Amino acid sequence: MTKPEVVVVTGASAGVGRATVREFAKQKARIGLIARGLDGLEAARQEVENAGGQGLILQADVSDPEQMEAAAATAEEKLGPIDIWVNDAVVSVFSPFKEMTSSEFKRVTDVTYLGAVYGTMAALKRMLPRDKGVIIQVGSALAYRGIPLQSAYCGAKHAIHGFVESLRCELLHDGSKVRVAMVEMPALNTPQFGLVKSRLPKKPQPVPPIFQPELAADAIVWTAHNGRDELYVGFPPVEAIVGNKIVPRWLDKHLTDYKSQQTEEPDDRNRPDNLWRPVPGDHGAHGAFDRRAHKHSLQLWAEMHRNLLMSIGAGLVCALAGVTLTRKL
Repeated sequence: MTKPEVVVVTGASAGVGRATVREFAKQKARIGLIARGLDGLEAARQEVENAGGQGLILQADVSDPEQMEAAAATAEEKLGPIDIWVNDAVVSVFSPFKEMTSSEFKRVTDVTYLGAVYGTMAALKRMLPRDKGVIIQVGSALAYRGIPLQSAYCGAKHAIHGFVESLRCELLHDGSKVRVAMVEMPALNTPQFGLVKSRLPKKPQPVPPIFQPELAADAIVWTAHNGRDELYVGFPPVEAIVGNKIVPRWLDKHLTDYKSQQTEEPDDRNRPDNLWRPVPGDHGAHGAFDRRAHKHSLQLWAEMHRNLLMSIGAGLVCALAGVTLTRKL
């Protein structure tokens, strides 16, 4: 009987993290659940155990390196050696940069960027001596192409990308078998947009097209098991990354329309947000955009099956060459 994997997920209480927890739970994994909000963590643990896995609540703020180290130590003590670590926890502020405060910008950076760094530190401390393990950084198309109104978040995602490239080089230098990978996400239907701090006049939304978080979870679990260093989820990250290489200044002008990041509903600036503390309640994996969110991506399917597609392509070329040769003879 195969021993269940030990997985740790930050941001496990909601959104992509919650969907990822559910996907690993289908495989009967032992899962360490890191987040600040106890309500969501309790619900996530129950889902894991209902699916036949084992869930361990590790309530922590990822911006505190001591809390992350303690969470990793407890995970290994209670669940066993960590096989996979997923850094997903984020916060953001929807606001023009000129209206941001220094403390807000620092907070987004501390959670979204340094939280991934501290999680990676805690994981590597345990994986390197064993010379095995996978660390997944949940990235974004915004790791390559910044957009307005999310300067702190975009900066943090860019920083994670540079950090991973540097770390990957060091692991290769050392001949380590520990793998660090990034999964670049499109706009996703998560509760983030109802919890995020915002100064916009109308409610924030993901920039369409929007995809369901289960698609992101599938990509994360697949990447953890298939040796890929980077995976794009959906066409939007591909378009943003390629487009930014070819026509970056055109994109600067194209992205000046703030309407794509807002619904038509007025927002209340005084509503609770999760920048400094969790909003009580279990917020689940989905946001308010189920009717508009895509469940599937042909691009992601092709990425996951590219070896098969290459084999089919090679077979077709050989068959065509054989037919051509036969006609000549």
